[in-house]
Amino acid sequence: KLCGYLNKLGIKGPIKTWKSRWFFYDENKCHLLYYRTAQDINPLGSIDLSNASFDCKVENGEGVFEIRTPSRVFTLKAISKQAMMYWLQQLQMRRWEFCNTQSRFPMLEGAKVQWSSVLFTCFCVLVCFYTDVVDSEDFLPPVKTPTEAVGLKAASLPAPQTSTALQNISLKHPWTEIQNTVYNICGSKQLWGNNGNVFSFSEFQEHPENPDEQEEEVEAGCAGAEDGKMESRLNWVRKAKWMNSGFPGLPEELSRERNPMDNVSVLQQQILTLTEEVKSQKELVKLLHKALEAAQQEKRVSSMYLTAAEDKDRLELVRHKVRQIADLTSRLEALEQDKKKLEQMLTLRDSHIQELKEHVQLLMEKNHAKQEVIMALTEQMAHELSDPLQEANTITAETLYKQQEKIEHLKDDIDAYKTQNQFLNSEIHQVTRLWTSVAENEKALLMKCACLQARNCQMESKYLTVLRKLQEALPGLPSSHAELVRNLIQEALQWDVKEEAEEALPFELTSALCPSSEYDEYGFMTVPDYEVEDWKLLAKIQALEIKSNNLRSQEVVEKPLRDRWNSVGELSPSAELKSLIRCGIPVEHRQRVWRWIVNRHCSRLSDHYQRLLKQSKSTEHPACRQIELDLPRTLTNNKYFSSPTSQLIPKLRRVLLAFSWHNLAIGYCQGLNRLAAVALLVLEDEESAFWCLVHIVENLMPADYYSDTLITSQVDQRVFKDFLSEKLPRLMAHFEQYRIDVSLITFNWFLVAFVDSLVSDILLRVWDAFLYEGTKVIFRYALAIFKYNEEEILRIHDSVEIYQYLRFFTRMITDGRKLMNIAFNDLNPFPMKLLRNRRSMHREELEAELCELEQIKAAYVKERAEQGS
Repeated sequence: KLCGYLNKLGIKGPIKTWKSRWFFYDENKCHLLYYRTAQDINPLGSIDLSNASFDCKVENGEGVFEIRTPSRVFTLKAISKQAMMYWLQQLQMRRWEFCNTQSRFPMLEGAKVQWSSVLFTCFCVLVCFYTDVVDSEDFLPPVKTPTEAVGLKAASLPAPQTSTALQNISLKHPWTEIQNTVYNICGSKQLWGNNGNVFSFSEFQEHPENPDEQEEEVEAGCAGAEDGKMESRLNWVRKAKWMNSGFPGLPEELSRERNPMDNVSVLQQQILTLTEEVKSQKELVKLLHKALEAAQQEKRVSSMYLTAAEDKDRLELVRHKVRQIADLTSRLEALEQDKKKLEQMLTLRDSHIQELKEHVQLLMEKNHAKQEVIMALTEQMAHELSDPLQEANTITAETLYKQQEKIEHLKDDIDAYKTQNQFLNSEIHQVTRLWTSVAENEKALLMKCACLQARNCQMESKYLTVLRKLQEALPGLPSSHAELVRNLIQEALQWDVKEEAEEALPFELTSALCPSSEYDEYGFMTVPDYEVEDWKLLAKIQALEIKSNNLRSQEVVEKPLRDRWNSVGELSPSAELKSLIRCGIPVEHRQRVWRWIVNRHCSRLSDHYQRLLKQSKSTEHPACRQIELDLPRTLTNNKYFSSPTSQLIPKLRRVLLAFSWHNLAIGYCQGLNRLAAVALLVLEDEESAFWCLVHIVENLMPADYYSDTLITSQVDQRVFKDFLSEKLPRLMAHFEQYRIDVSLITFNWFLVAFVDSLVSDILLRVWDAFLYEGTKVIFRYALAIFKYNEEEILRIHDSVEIYQYLRFFTRMITDGRKLMNIAFNDLNPFPMKLLRNRRSMHREELEAELCELEQIKAAYVKERAEQGS
């Protein structure tokens, strides 16, 4: 057992006193209990060591150390330096054993995710290996057990005495003191079978710890312990009491070990101890007598009230009591006034005493100065009269002695600091190990929680999918079933995906994966607000699927990718950077990378943007009216553009007007507003967004892409149909069978680079690669979208249903990683040379067709003119 006497520093206001306490370690709770004596049955308080740290400072004095808990700091003092180091080392060891045992928690039930179980098993093996390696490093050598101060034998020694009888008593816990004292007095009778006692020890008073109040001793009672634990403690306490008493029940082997003189000294110590305890008990008895007299007086008055024959007598008694109360109140007020007067007088006297002290101090300083002058003159006279050689020898000897004494003190200090350094290194190392273990456990739990939350999202998504199927089949269901389905759908639409995620996940995952509002980092709605009733369930399913994918990929994909981006320094074109951009740029790096890409391809002219803005203010551009019409229709699902008063609408207007004056050949084309809006959301600065729009229109897109005829855009649609026939022949044959013209769906994809077609997270990843590589990325992702949903489309055998599905099927894409792998891996090879050749071929064909159409138109006009004449 780890137990023994230590001095505990008690603080009440400015008063600090050391009080002797018997400390006992409870291995079940990792608590250090403390009692007034080893024979006490109830603890005065406890110290929680599971979250505590230990410290010892040389400046505090020999044997003084601290236990720092989250609520307060306990200052203790051992009888020697060896005892202090033993306590510290043992407490460290017991804390490590308890925390290491607690950290081996069972895995959560119901979690059947195979990879997370494997990760957790590997983690446990690593922790065990790390622990074995670290244990071999010994910062602090084992300290020999000081048997005279620690252990059960120390309980037989008398408790250290204090200067006064009441100094060692805890006034914070009078009931516990009374219980312990009565138990000590009657303990010997109980040992011999006399169970009569004036107090019941079967239930103990609890004293909750209050760390905010600085009392004489802020000591928390640890009463109400388990029977088994109390039984074992009573056994060794009784044994210690036998050893500490001179009663006939003393064991024979202990009496043989002691000689008569030791017995006499022990009995004398016991007499002194009992005498002091009797004095303290007399004080307590006086207090109890006063309380008893007051209770008896109250009882007599109550009896008179109850035995009164008539109401008049009772009323007279009540009036008498009221008069007594009024009299006592007036006396109390008078006493309060006297108290205030006495306090004022005391304050005046204290100030007067302080002035007198200062005066005395001044006189003492003057006297001391005069004495120093006298001593200096005396020494000077003595030096003048003595032999110069003897004086030099005396000074040398005295100086050498002082230097040697100083060296000895410094050596002692060095030894003390070495010991302190060894212990602090050991404490830091062990706390670091505990923190690492807790961090790894927390990481494993977070991964487990993410997996379970992902599975929950999948189950909810499947449930909503079933409801959507039932919603489609509502016309054929009986009325009762149809009403039930409608109620279930209404209830499902009221679920809040974001609130569920915030409740289920800790703050780290919540902030990273589950937005705290209905908008993401760039202001896009996380759950689209579709006006069509049938699409609301679809939006809910989409949000759940996106959240599930994010949860599953957070630790495995997103975190390593973010670490790789954090290690990227200065940006320069390379295959590694290309691969990173294809995987997606994290939010915190996207603005920097986009600026670098735009500045790399556009030579920004100073004040060019400002000159264009001045020109747009002075002269109205022909496209100004069309720009004003398109502004309210830009990114309506984004909070920064959702209304005419949104904060980015004026910036978007200025960017589009500046571009219309910058590129007079194009001016403005519908679709440029969406490109500029996305650039504004990411780059924030409107001039940077302007140059990003210039880069897209003039560098990335082919010429005439946004001209009046949109001829290059039409060429790209024909090229895309060729690639669709080559890469996805089954799907293209399916479209031809039902006469589906995919350009009706894909034309807008190419014109605005998928804006308003894909969810924001996937859209911005597409833009990352598009800005770096060019229009080939749009072809790759367009093909990948059809391949992603190929099987679903092939199951539809009606042209109208196919068109209806193609209207929203891009919104059903929730796994951005899967789409990226299809675009950049499954569709390879995809050479840029082939794309250029196809564009050239189809452009010639389209120009020839347009020329033929112009000739037909001219002939038709001529014919109509001749008929009219």
